[in-house]
Amino acid sequence: MGKTVKIDDLAEEVMKGLTEYSKLATADMKKAVKKAGNDVRKEIQSTAPKETGAYAKSWAVKTTRESAEKLEVTVHSKNRYQLAHLLEFGRAKRGGGRTKAQPHIAPAEENGINALEKVIEKALKG
Repeated sequence: MGKTVKIDDLAEEVMKGLTEYSKLATADMKKAVKKAGNDVRKEIQSTAPKETGAYAKSWAVKTTRESAEKLEVTVHSKNRYQLAHLLEFGRAKRGGGRTKAQPHIAPAEENGINALEKVIEKALKG
């Protein structure tokens, strides 16, 4: 005959397994978010307008929020944040007209989001 298992013991073991899986999945997702943030930073740096190169070099990734279950990172220009908006969307010129918009942030953000979604979908499918 088979071994008798108490329901409470079985439930406890299942919960331990689920908790362990959750911790591993969370760690993997946090790694994926950090990688996506760094990939976005690198793409912005490579596609940013380069007059002196200082603007492109000013991009960084910082952890905005982190808890046991979640991680939020922000890709930002450290000391040239005002210039980022003007380059991305263009601006009005003093004598009339507008400068040409040079989108380099939005495409990188979209690529980062798509890449992160693919990594998450792949991880969930196993």
